[in-house]
Amino acid sequence: MGANVALDFPDEVVTHAYVRYAQLPGVDGPVALITLDNGHDHTRPNTFGPAGLRELLAAVDEIEAHTPAVAAVAVTGKPFIFCVGADLSFRSSITDPDEIRPAIEALGELGHAALRRVGEGRLNGRKVPTFALVNGAALGGGLELALHCDYRAFSAGIPVLALPEVFLGLVPGWGGTQLLPNLVGAEKAVRIAVENPLNTNRTLKGPQAAKLGLADILLEPADFLEEALGWVGRVLRGELNPVASRPAVERGAAWADALARGRALADAKLHGAAPAAYLALDLMALAETADRDAGYAAETAALADLSVSDELAAGLYAFDLTQKRARKPVGGPDSKLARPVTKVGVVGAGLMAGQLALLFAQRLEVPVVLTDLDKARLDKGVTYVHGEIDNLLLRGRVSPDKANRLKALVTGSLTKDAFADADLVIEAVFEDLKVKQTVLAELEAVVRPDALLLTNTSALSVTEMASGLAHPERVAGLHFFNPVAVLPLVEVVRAARTDDASVATTLAVAKKLGKNAVLVKDAPAFVVNRLLTRFLGEVLGAIEAGTPVAEADAALDSLGLPMSPLTLLALVGPAVALHVAETLHEAWPDRFRSPAGLARVVAAGKTSIYTTGPDGTPIVDEEAAALARAGTGDGAGAGSGVAPSSAEVRDNALSALAREIRLLLDEGVVAEAADVDLCMILGAGWPFHLGGITPYLDRTGISDRVTGARFTPPGVATVR
Repeated sequence: MGANVALDFPDEVVTHAYVRYAQLPGVDGPVALITLDNGHDHTRPNTFGPAGLRELLAAVDEIEAHTPAVAAVAVTGKPFIFCVGADLSFRSSITDPDEIRPAIEALGELGHAALRRVGEGRLNGRKVPTFALVNGAALGGGLELALHCDYRAFSAGIPVLALPEVFLGLVPGWGGTQLLPNLVGAEKAVRIAVENPLNTNRTLKGPQAAKLGLADILLEPADFLEEALGWVGRVLRGELNPVASRPAVERGAAWADALARGRALADAKLHGAAPAAYLALDLMALAETADRDAGYAAETAALADLSVSDELAAGLYAFDLTQKRARKPVGGPDSKLARPVTKVGVVGAGLMAGQLALLFAQRLEVPVVLTDLDKARLDKGVTYVHGEIDNLLLRGRVSPDKANRLKALVTGSLTKDAFADADLVIEAVFEDLKVKQTVLAELEAVVRPDALLLTNTSALSVTEMASGLAHPERVAGLHFFNPVAVLPLVEVVRAARTDDASVATTLAVAKKLGKNAVLVKDAPAFVVNRLLTRFLGEVLGAIEAGTPVAEADAALDSLGLPMSPLTLLALVGPAVALHVAETLHEAWPDRFRSPAGLARVVAAGKTSIYTTGPDGTPIVDEEAAALARAGTGDGAGAGSGVAPSSAEVRDNALSALAREIRLLLDEGVVAEAADVDLCMILGAGWPFHLGGITPYLDRTGISDRVTGARFTPPGVATVR
């Protein structure tokens, strides 16, 4: 096994384990308090690499040697942070594939040993109680450390708590799969360790985690450590018995049913495309009867197997993109050029405009003014925003005072004169070039010379939009994805004459809005919509050619995409998809099909090619399918009588993506292939376990076959 491997990570930011001793009233002997602290502020969380785990072991050795003997051991973290788990850069530092498995085995065994040493509390042959005083963020191995302890106190201010390993292509490997179901039951364990990671890595806050049974007590953040130590004293004096208040864990049929539900969920999300979720469920099945030694050995074996999988390499690549590259857009000008934004205007009062107004008011906390053509539409838009703020209040997301302040910030005006003192105005009107050109011209007549003008267009040329203006240099694109509050990506579009100050201001605003920005060159449909339209065009083309709707729609299930192509079409809206498809067909008719079938679906007023069956499940709407299917000869394959098979649909769609990405990169729409991957992960929900679209096309050989070259070097998002 890996026990004999020398673990060394030269770039590790070591999380130290500092020990101090507290004498609590009425307790015989001191309580040893271990504080985890890597010496950085909250922007660099505590993590465990090999050296940090060894420090944890050394801390318990020190406690064991202490005189007088301690009454208990407690562990807490530095301000705002408990521990966010294993240092994932340790894995990426191993460049020789043959060294990966033994190194991960060794790390698994070291992690188990260190966390057990703290949590099991065996000192000099006697058992002492152990306490986790979780004062802040706790992820992965950090939460597993808390699970090892006998008792847990959580801060109500914990912002994020989770076992996210399955999201990255791993399993909770330091006791999580064994301890969690035996603490809260298999049903809740499946939710925390499998369902939440598969739902775009959903996390818990302190009160939610406590409600699920992870904590014995929930304490307010103010004076948390003092209050937590007071609680430790009451437990040690026998005044409280937290174990007695924990509900019994259901086993047998309840345990099996929970795991079956987890497997059904994994099948629905992944279609068997990634092994980590299934391995986690197998390990939780083992936890019902296995002792710790057997369960932990199985965890280490699973970690070792996954460590040499492309799923993990892909997941770590995707994680690195979203945590690093997404936070500092490549190719942007000096951020010092950004101008302040103290008032925002929104042209339009429809659903998208309302979502934008709400986001700007929430995040920037500046006045936001909407305009529209008539009072009824304007009032409806402002009422929508105020209603959404009321919903936030009802859900406890904002205080009554904050809700009142936000509503006061959002107002309406029937004239654009209200934008005279705005620093930024964004248009969200009908997707028509002439309409948008007219709107921008009207804005230029009333706004200040230095006001930034933005468009939320999804496909049209920003350069053409600004071409008739006296100052086109202050026009840029800020393309949001629907729903605005949920999807984290914005494409920041630099038109031909957009100046550096306008780009810098747009990027700065995107960051303040809590969005991840990718800087793109002005080109039809930019990145995400261009690639999705090419992809979807192959599926719709197959349907036009006679492939059954359900077969064409399921052709890409093996990738484990978050939704099928036609489900995506319904989410985007056929009318919106048609507009983008028509724009791209006009620009590149040799690659983008004339969307004749889709046009017929839209003309008939259909919002989906599916409808709801009697039992509530989606079924093919035969009328919509017939409209999509009718061959007219104006799309490649349409009316030809040759219906592609499911395998051919899949290959055609992926090959089309490879060709389009190569062209997109050759045109310089984005700086590198990594930006394409980032766009597809954050804007289209491309799965983490695939590691982005370009490494997937490389791994499968499609990019080489179709374009003659890889997008990424060997070893990027792959083991070899």
